Amino acid sequence: MTPTRTTPLRREHHITHWDPEDTEAWEAGGKNVARRNLVWSIVAEHVGFSVWSVWSVMVLFMPTEVYGIDAAGKFFLVAVPTLVGSLLRIPYTAATARFGGRNWTIFSALVLLVPTIATLVLMANPGASYTTFLLVAALAGVGGGNFASSMTNINAFYPQRLKGWALGLNAGGGNIGVPVVQIIGLLVIATVGNTAPWIVCAVYLVFIAVAALGAALFMDNLDNQRADLRAMGTALRYRDSWIISFLYIGTFGSFIGFGFAFGQILQINFLAGGDTAAQAALHAAQIAFLGPLLGSLSRPLGGRLADKLGGGSITTWTFVGMSFAAGVLVVTGTIDDGRDGAASTGIMTAYVLGFIALFLLSGIGNGSVYKIIPQVFVEHSRRIPGATDDERAQWARSMSGALMGFAGAIGGLGGVGINMVLRASYAGEAASATMAFWVFLAFYLVSIAVTWTVYVRRRPRSPEVPAEPAPVPAAV
Repeated sequence: MTPTRTTPLRREHHITHWDPEDTEAWEAGGKNVARRNLVWSIVAEHVGFSVWSVWSVMVLFMPTEVYGIDAAGKFFLVAVPTLVGSLLRIPYTAATARFGGRNWTIFSALVLLVPTIATLVLMANPGASYTTFLLVAALAGVGGGNFASSMTNINAFYPQRLKGWALGLNAGGGNIGVPVVQIIGLLVIATVGNTAPWIVCAVYLVFIAVAALGAALFMDNLDNQRADLRAMGTALRYRDSWIISFLYIGTFGSFIGFGFAFGQILQINFLAGGDTAAQAALHAAQIAFLGPLLGSLSRPLGGRLADKLGGGSITTWTFVGMSFAAGVLVVTGTIDDGRDGAASTGIMTAYVLGFIALFLLSGIGNGSVYKIIPQVFVEHSRRIPGATDDERAQWARSMSGALMGFAGAIGGLGGVGINMVLRASYAGEAASATMAFWVFLAFYLVSIAVTWTVYVRRRPRSPEVPAEPAPVPAAV
């Protein structure tokens, strides 16, 4: 597992027989290898998230009178890369096992050049059809797939006792790509106005090159990664896999959905208050990045708390908090709808605080839900008849990695749902988001009941086994 033990790190960045549960090897240098891979995994995933969410920034540069796209059309526009990125997470989950974590990270980083260049060209030459915008936005979805391959890869590097923290840090560092691209958008708007969105894309061409080069120089491939589509099929035979995926809709779906929509919601309110398009874009950008930033920073905290207190308990309380935050938005929206004219300062403050709380709590929930995954499959592995401890550990890692990709895909679809619900809400007679806030509140209440029933009230319990116990995969 280290250069001085029986599993040497060779010059071609390949490690054989990696065993993070070997405490002696871990302390002798294995943790340094894992940390190095974690750092560059975070960098690459961070850039992927930024490219994935670049259209949440581009819509701030698109006044309706110039681009001919109304608010409902913009919500659909940012939903398209969310959808594509979510679906790509399923094949991306298998990619690190098939091609190697280092190799796939290099490739997936370089692929980001395609949507970045396409967006740069399109935004520098306005006047294209709405269909063209949708197609280019869809290309940005490749950035969403990076999360699944990155999480699967880092899951294989870390021991069970440290997975919550490592996965939370990896995901949080990636998630922070959402506010960073928004901050860069803010700087562009503040310095040159809302007429040069291509500058944001130009900056990311440099970041993409740095991520790919860093992965090539400092990351490694593991020969014992076990996460492919067959493993995913096996993982989905367990009820826990579907429950965890549902819960991830409420946490990650909220994070990415609001991350894409928050700036536009603010911009709509500022325009209603009498701002010009440029003023509304600037004011929205000055606030919008705060939510995704806090949500990203809180994700490692969620993983750490789950390591100590249990993923089920932390996730339950997270949904309780999110229900209160959604309730604030419902009350605020109802009051706002009942008044004529622009939203008051108090109303705008309540909107911002409600969304900030949702971002912060969704980040904590992201970390705690992902902590449940390896814990669940360790429990299931104990019920496999005739397996050795090493086979059980290998099977648990394989199933965990596979489910991380599937849950990530389903969670991302929650982000699509949020933008579509907001689109329908603004397209209605009231032309407000209040109806959408009611939908979010109802979902969080259901999530409380599910989490408490399955992972708090009934724990500890013996994990269920499918009708025919899943065999230990020899080479999945």
